[in-house]
Amino acid sequence: MIEYVTRRLLMMIPILLGVSLVVFVLIRLVPGDPVILLAGEDATPEAIRSLRQQWGLDQPLYVQYLTFLWNLLRGNLGTSIRSGRPVADEILDRCLNTVNLACLSLAIALSIGILAGVASGTHPYTKMDNLSMLVALFGLSAPAFWLGLMLMWLFAVYLSLLPAVGVGTIGHLVLPSITLGAAVAAAVARQTRSGILEVMRQDYVRTARSKGLPENTVVWKHVLKNAMIPVVTVAGIFFGGMLGGSIVVETVFAYPGLGKLLIDSISSRDYPVVQGLILIYAAVFSLVNLVVDLSYTYLDPRIRYE
Repeated sequence: MIEYVTRRLLMMIPILLGVSLVVFVLIRLVPGDPVILLAGEDATPEAIRSLRQQWGLDQPLYVQYLTFLWNLLRGNLGTSIRSGRPVADEILDRCLNTVNLACLSLAIALSIGILAGVASGTHPYTKMDNLSMLVALFGLSAPAFWLGLMLMWLFAVYLSLLPAVGVGTIGHLVLPSITLGAAVAAAVARQTRSGILEVMRQDYVRTARSKGLPENTVVWKHVLKNAMIPVVTVAGIFFGGMLGGSIVVETVFAYPGLGKLLIDSISSRDYPVVQGLILIYAAVFSLVNLVVDLSYTYLDPRIRYE
């Protein structure tokens, strides 16, 4: 197990290097000059030249990239062009907000998705099953920005029950969490239903029933655990995206998380912040995938990583 984890961690190095190179090139292909955006269109050529030298943007691209890698090896993600603060501080200021949003969204999604999937899987092709899958299809199909605006209109404007935008209380998390978790709940419900329908046909389930075990015990102790591997995979993928920061949801609700920071940084061509954020996203996705793979050994003892 330790050897497998070590190998997976070492495999992250070329992945992160490749991601850093792609992001470094792509962000510089986006039209717009961060120096002109910072100095203003009325700035003198001397002022623009001075700012370009200050931020090292007058150097060849390969020199800028090597400088970025050298600073990264020393644990320095650079300095924000827009704010003048270290990129690490910019990310840390928003990180907790995104973690809170992601954890609450995942908790809502798993609670609703697993319950709906179990209900559908244990009562297939009934009205309840059809209704559950119809709602799940709506959850997967509804655009996040539209769902967020509808929830905002209903609960914040019409009913005045919850705040529409901002951060500070648990109430500010409710609407963004529901919006972010809707698609995840739908995917989890469909995967849970499919897994339960497959496991219910296995011989050991018939054996458990023949021993006189209550149906609830058969479903929740024997069937659900063995149907959870695809569910964990889907949840892990979505959770990685949530931790990376949901750009659309955070923008709709003006929620100061990592997704909102990424949008603002791209708009202002803040190269160091964009590079640092995408690198963090890639690392988070890789680590979440590793945790998901390791969880398979608990769900199915037959799986071993040698």
